[in-house]
Amino acid sequence: MRMLAAIYERAGASDVIALRELDAPEPGPGEVRVRVHVSGVNPTDWKTRARTAPDGFQIPNQDGAGVIDAVGPGVDPERVGERVWIWFAAWQRPWGTAAQYTVVPAAQAVPLPDGASFELGASVGIPALTAHRCLFADGPIDGRSVLVAGGAGAVGHAAIELARAAGAHVIATVSSERKAQLARDAGAHDVVDYTQPDAAERIRAAAPDGVARVVEVGLRANLALDLAVCAPDAVVVTYADDGRGDVPLPVRALMTANLRLRFVLVYTMGAAAIAAAVDAVAQALADGTLTTLPLHRFPLADTGAAHDAVQAGAVGKVLVDVPAP
Repeated sequence: MRMLAAIYERAGASDVIALRELDAPEPGPGEVRVRVHVSGVNPTDWKTRARTAPDGFQIPNQDGAGVIDAVGPGVDPERVGERVWIWFAAWQRPWGTAAQYTVVPAAQAVPLPDGASFELGASVGIPALTAHRCLFADGPIDGRSVLVAGGAGAVGHAAIELARAAGAHVIATVSSERKAQLARDAGAHDVVDYTQPDAAERIRAAAPDGVARVVEVGLRANLALDLAVCAPDAVVVTYADDGRGDVPLPVRALMTANLRLRFVLVYTMGAAAIAAAVDAVAQALADGTLTTLPLHRFPLADTGAAHDAVQAGAVGKVLVDVPAP
């Protein structure tokens, strides 16, 4: 069986991605094959393509959603026909989701509730798993104040929704009114423009006892603000790297406040943490907790342009629509 796929064979700019016809992969032991309907694009996808040459070819994109059409040995054949969302499809494997078919270990194709769209399923993998780890790695947040930096981004959006559902008071920072409305729509109790000189005062007014947890997208730019609003023993959790090298740390100020810094890379956060996050995201989908951001859609042939949109900072979620075989 043949399929269309967006592939690249060397690292570089988005023009290394080309649409090709390939043999569709067959599921091996413990694997399922998914007929992909929608592929989600994240910063990790374009960064990997730009920096890392594949061994042979690579189909990009970690996240996606579709329908299982075949299973390998050891997988319940009843799973054929199941709607699923996919995570880590391209992690140390060539079969990303920018293709008509992908194969993944069975656990990486998670049942998608009937009420959840393929668009939502393709949006939750990397962002929601990351958000969950940032929020809950250091204990419960019920009744505590959580600051979500970049509340209009994919991770920030998921973090707001998951934190609100967990009983936290959620404060989000943004840089424009358009982004502020997205954060409010996600459920943020308070939204603050971090570019304004009174940002710290406004956050402290929203959290008089200080912020207990910070989900941080820009540690270099925001650490001073985080220090100004954190409660003693708070945790600042950062999941993004601006590519500008190491961040100078104000050690005395961090020590004085007894703050903790946690760093999260979703791929390497450990099997137990990944399993907990997958279970929590699956439950959040079933509960209707998670929603999509505004969508930017590209056809499979324009996967490179989809990568460029994410790299340029598109406000909303970038998706690739995969045509039927």
